[in-house]
Amino acid sequence: MAAMSAIRLENDLREYYLRKVAEGKNKMLVLNNVRNKIIHRAFAVINKQKPYEKNYINNLVTS
Repeated sequence: MAAMSAIRLENDLREYYLRKVAEGKNKMLVLNNVRNKIIHRAFAVINKQKPYEKNYINNLVTS
């Protein structure tokens, strides 16, 4: 139900859903991907104990 609500609102998950459906992906496949993204974001917020940041920048050093 959260994924269905997420794709109805104007946000990045809706943009992702519409882009993937326009590419020809199955709607249920993309909806499952949206569900997975919501779960990953929720667990990241819980594990880090910080509020969600839409424009998060990872500060890992890459060589």
